[in-house]
Amino acid sequence: MIRYALKCEHAHDFEGWFGSSDDYDDQHARGLLQCPVCGSTGVHKAIMAPSVSGTKAQSPAPGAPPETREMMMQAAQAVRRHVEDNFDYVGDAFAREARAIHEGKSEERPIYGEASGAEVKKLMDDGVPVAPLPPGPPKKREIN
Repeated sequence: MIRYALKCEHAHDFEGWFGSSDDYDDQHARGLLQCPVCGSTGVHKAIMAPSVSGTKAQSPAPGAPPETREMMMQAAQAVRRHVEDNFDYVGDAFAREARAIHEGKSEERPIYGEASGAEVKKLMDDGVPVAPLPPGPPKKREIN
């Protein structure tokens, strides 16, 4: 996975995770990148310092404001809504359909659905671009 610092045309900074730099280029070219703050599709890479891992344990987002978690949850939900509103749902045929699209045997289009961990691993091993969809909000019956 590759993490890019991104910025929209309205100067909102955010991050994006991609399976490869080609995934970023493809999504950018197709206008699929969207600012989680304002919804703008005028998104580009921002300058980013390299991440160097060390042996010291670090707390997540040191000094981050308390509303950061809420903002990230809203961004994840915006991504999910975008996918549900704009991609074809193929259910448990996801692995088969993703492979068919990748091999040119099915119409090129964005899809989403369900796949087992083994199916996802096989797709990734074969170079088929896939990414997990952020989880939806909990159902009311799942909350206390």
